[in-house]
Amino acid sequence: MVLTPSTMVALGARAPDFRLPDPSGREWTLSAVEGPGGLLVAFICNHCPFVKHLRRELAEFGREYQARGLGVVAINSNDVTTHPADSPERMAEEIDEVGYTFPYLFDEFQTVARAYGAACTPDFFLYDGGGRLAYRGQFDGSRPGSGAPVTGEDLRAAADAVLDGRAPPADQHASVGCNIKWRPGNEPAWFGT
Repeated sequence: MVLTPSTMVALGARAPDFRLPDPSGREWTLSAVEGPGGLLVAFICNHCPFVKHLRRELAEFGREYQARGLGVVAINSNDVTTHPADSPERMAEEIDEVGYTFPYLFDEFQTVARAYGAACTPDFFLYDGGGRLAYRGQFDGSRPGSGAPVTGEDLRAAADAVLDGRAPPADQHASVGCNIKWRPGNEPAWFGT
C-alpha cells in the first residue's frame, strides 16, 4: 500500500464527461448521474482499507444527499489484473453488502480517473449545480486506526453549502488513501513524484 494524497485539482473546473458500465453492464454517463443540486464523484475500490474504513458512512451519505437532490456516483479505476478483489463481479458484491444506492462504475481503461485527476481511494470531487468543482478532498479527518469516528463532516459541510447555493468552506484538506492501481504504462505524469 502506497499512502497517496489527492491531487487537489483547481476549483471551478468542469466535471469531465464519461460513459462507464456498472457491474451489470448498464452504461452510465455524466448527465445520467447529475442531480439538480450538483454531483459527487467518488473514486473508490473494494480492497482499500481507507475505503473500507468509511464505506458504510459513504453509503449513508449517498442515501441522505441523493434524497436532497445531489447526484452521487462512485468509480473504481483500479487495474483488476493486479487487484482482482476490485473486479466488476466483486463490485456487485460490494454494492449488495454495503447498500450503495448510487451507481458504482468500472473505469477499466482508467481514462476517467486521469480526466478527473484522481490519485487515491477514496478521492472525492463535488460539483455544484452548474457543473463546476466546488470541493475536492477528504470525507473527514478519520483514518483507519485513528480512533476518530467516521462522520463525513468535511464532505457534508461542502455538500450542504452546494445544495444551499453557497461556496463550500475554503479550507479543504486532501484525501489520503491507497494510490489508484494504474495499469503498466498508464500512470499519469505526476504519479510517483
